[in-house]
Formats: sequence, C-alpha cells, structure tokens
Amino acid sequence: MDDHVTAAERQAAGKEARSGVPRSAHAEWSPPEGRPDPVDVLSAQDDQRLPWLVPVRYARMAESPFAFYRGAAAVMAADLAPTPTIGVSVQLCGDAHLANFGTYASPERRQVFDLNDFDETLPGPWEWDVKRLAASVVLACRNNGYPKKGEMAAEQTVAAYRRGMRTFAALPPLDVWYAQVSLESLRQAQPTARDRKAFDKRARKARERTSEKALGKLTDVVDGHLAIRSQPPLLDPWRDLAAHLDPAEVAQMVEASFRAYADTLTSDRQVLLRRFRLVDGALKVVGVGSVGTRCHLVLLQDRDQGAPLFLQIKQATRSVLEDHLPPSGHPHHGERVVAGQQLMQASHDIFLGWSGAIDGTQYYWRQFHDMKGSADVAAMNPDQLERYGELCGWTLAHAHARAGDSLAISSYLGKGSAFDEAVAAFAVTYADQTEADHAAFTQAIADGRITATTP
Repeated sequence: MDDHVTAAERQAAGKEARSGVPRSAHAEWSPPEGRPDPVDVLSAQDDQRLPWLVPVRYARMAESPFAFYRGAAAVMAADLAPTPTIGVSVQLCGDAHLANFGTYASPERRQVFDLNDFDETLPGPWEWDVKRLAASVVLACRNNGYPKKGEMAAEQTVAAYRRGMRTFAALPPLDVWYAQVSLESLRQAQPTARDRKAFDKRARKARERTSEKALGKLTDVVDGHLAIRSQPPLLDPWRDLAAHLDPAEVAQMVEASFRAYADTLTSDRQVLLRRFRLVDGALKVVGVGSVGTRCHLVLLQDRDQGAPLFLQIKQATRSVLEDHLPPSGHPHHGERVVAGQQLMQASHDIFLGWSGAIDGTQYYWRQFHDMKGSADVAAMNPDQLERYGELCGWTLAHAHARAGDSLAISSYLGKGSAFDEAVAAFAVTYADQTEADHAAFTQAIADGRITATTP
C-alpha cells in the first residue's frame, strides 16, 4: 500500500471500486473463447516432473473432480486471469482450497491452524484466492454426496472471509500480525460432545506426528546404521535409485545443498542445525498436485545422543500464477515459497529455508511432520463442511490482511452479502466446469493420450 495514502482515502477508494467492478460482477464466469485444453495445460507441467511418477499424479487426479481440482491450479489460474478485480494486491497462496489448510506446531510447540501450502504463492489479486477456496467448497460438498448444499456452504465461507477482513481492518497492525487460530479455540467451537471427542482424537494423532514417531515407521537398522525403509514407489531410498538416478551423485548434491540451505536460516537456527548430521535420504511422493516433482526426505541425527530430525526437501518451480501476473521478485523459487509462507502464516517452521540446485532444480526445506494434521474433508457432513469452510475463510482473510490493504478490501466488500452471493454463484459455475474438465481428463486416460498408474 502507498505510505502517503490516508486511511480515509483507502476506505473511500475501496467503496469507489464498487462502481468500476460491482460486487455482483464476481458471479460471472464462462469458458473464454479459445480456452486451453486442460489436459494440455497439465501435460505442459510434465517436463518439470520425474517421468516415472507422472502416471501416479494422473491416477490421483482421476479419482474425483475434487482430486482433479487439487492438482489443476494451473488450469484455474488461466481461468481466473480475465475475471474482474479491483486492483488491490495481496500475497496470494495461489492454491487456496480446503485441503491446503491444517494444523502444525508453532516454534513454541503449540498446535495452531493456518494455510499450509505455498508452492504457488505470489503477489496478486485477493479475489483469486477467495474464488479458488469457494469453488473447492462446492466440489467438496458434491464429492461427499451433498450437491444441494454447495452454494450455501460456499457463501458462508466467503462471508467468513468478509467478516474476518472487516475485523482485521479495525485492528492495529500488531494485533493483526499476532492473530492466530489455536487448537483450543477450535475445540471450544465444536458444537457437540461427539464433535469434541472426534476433534480431540485428530489433534492427538497430529501431536504424535514427530520425527521421533517417524523414526519407527520409516527406518530400519542396516549394517548397524539407521536407514530409511524402502516403500516404492512412494518412498525410494537413494541407495535404490540406480534404475533412474546415480545414488552417490544424488547424495553428494544433497550434502552440498544442505550446506547452502543452512546459510538461509537465521544464525541461532544455524547453531541448532549444526548439532545434527545427515544420515540418509530418500525420494518421496507427496500430495496430489505435487506428485512427480522432486521431493527428498532426509534423516538427520543429533551428533551426541542420536535424536532424529526429518527434513523434507521439496522442489520449487515457477508459480503457475506467473503466466498471468508479474514474475516473482525473488531470483530463487525456493526463496519465493519461503518468503510467501513467512508473510502469510502467523507462525512458521523454524527450519524453513531454501537451497541451491540439486540436479539443476531449486528447492525449499522444511520439517517433516512436526505435528502436522489435516481435516478429513471427505468425511464431513454438510454442517461440518460449512463450519470448516468458515474457518478457512477467516484464516485466508488473516493471511491476506497480514500482507495487503485490509481497509480497502473490507470497504469494497461492505457489510452486506452481495459479494458472498456472487462468489458462491461463481463457485457453482466453476465446479460445473471442473466436473467437465475431469470428465475430459479421464477420457484422455481411457484413450491412451495420457497414462495413469495407481501405485
């Protein structure tokens, strides 16, 4: 935002934007003439991925329209590009759907809730994240067998975003910056004892997702030393990669990358990291949209007592938004991801950093597990989907308010439901388009145009 523009001027500009872009205009969407074939858009990403894992990605995306949507951020980015915006930029998640929110441990070891995927993050129009989140709500309702509930649940999600933005616009900047959703506040919001019991079970399971717990599940003792267990094709230790890659070369590159990564951490965390040594590593398959991108899991042990630390090294590619927005101001895409995450999350991983190239690829590093948990969206009933959508809508508003002009956005949105209803209508239309795209995608698999393989 411009430091020389007063609060009153920004508020007036937000209201004035309604005349140029009526809030009702956000309901409109139809496939533009010459819309790219979604299969071609997805196939164009294949050259950034390990070829033997691309069929696994396609198999996961073929499971349902919602699964397809999760992997098709590039498709929606192109579809959002011509839609109306008011010209207020925030730090975008770039892939703000229901499955990209979750719990994790803060540096103080508290479980918190926030956005948790930033591979596509880039500055851009706040409306894009809101529309992607809303459409995911409609698709989740349909996926769970509640097609008539989707529009209302999406409307409530957007309303929560609007109310959250209004709250943040009225707060001092430090209060906005420090705002956080704790698991205790989420537990208190559960409407019934049964819901609280289910919540407690999932929270306890997330708390147990630590490096110590992963050690027993993911490693064996080989020749007297800890080694990551082979679980192909989802987890392939470096020693087993000879059919595709040179294991010794991969290990050397990761060692070099590890040293470069350490330099991106603050000095206190560099001191902590030096207490560990790298023991073993593996190539790991992750997510839906990320399948096929290079992702390594590395095991480190503390030099004195052997305590484990698992780090994930994830490929950082050009954001799909960069085809439609100015390119990232960061020369390294790992740095782009890390900077975006630090800007949008109220708390973030102490080991979050980036590194130079391994096999010519840029990466970012983070802890593996560390109390990470996610909601079981596929098991939610309509009331649960509505409440979860509202939580995600508020959380997205907080992320945007940390990096953008909450006053201008809130002034544009207003107190009424005009924007909520418009984006909910958009979400229904776009969910229809996603179902059509999914059908074309599965037909392409049936025709042999692309290959899908379930591991």
